[in-house]
Amino acid sequence: MSSLSLAIANQIIAAALVKSKEAGYLPMGVAVVDAAGNLKAFASEDGASMFRFDIARGKAWGAVGMGVSSRVLMQRAKDNPNFFVSLAASANGKFLPQTGAVLIKNAQGQVLGAVGASGGTGDEDEAICMAGVAAAGLISG
Repeated sequence: MSSLSLAIANQIIAAALVKSKEAGYLPMGVAVVDAAGNLKAFASEDGASMFRFDIARGKAWGAVGMGVSSRVLMQRAKDNPNFFVSLAASANGKFLPQTGAVLIKNAQGQVLGAVGASGGTGDEDEAICMAGVAAAGLISG
């Protein structure tokens, strides 16, 4: 597979939300973007706040744009806050370096996109993203 289809994006989201429900997390929003940062799919559980889309997409968009998980971006932002504030401003609010998004890679390691979640802690968000990617038979990074 060399590109991320809508069917796979929806499969990732569905599996992430199953993992969230099994774990008893608060209502989540999950966004999948392709390798160019374009939104492929989004779902918001009943009861999720209005900010879930923007946060989930911002985490995923930042991850795919920088080629690393949003956990790594958060660490980098701590070491270089001025750069990351400038980057967020230049991205018109679409860049969010907070834990909760992972890259989506094929078996050859090619980045197909990223998935981000919002609704729980960063660790909870990241865990459901990883579960969604694994359920689709892909690799998270």
